[in-house]
Amino acid sequence: MRRPSKTCPICEARVRVVDFKDERTMARFTSERGKILPARLTGACARHQRQITRGIKRARQAALIPYIRGYIR
Repeated sequence: MRRPSKTCPICEARVRVVDFKDERTMARFTSERGKILPARLTGACARHQRQITRGIKRARQAALIPYIRGYIR
């Protein structure tokens, strides 16, 4: 059985470019452990999934979001 295709949440919001400084949006596309969610779970189109991935990596580098959440030594 095929799943019904999801619509891209970024296309629906009519956002042209995903900004890595928007922490709330970047956190929406990461798991509770801090991993990047795949497009099949988020419903993002290929173009926006690439922008999301690039944005999350840039936000991690700029220390806006953590690499790993819930990590305690």
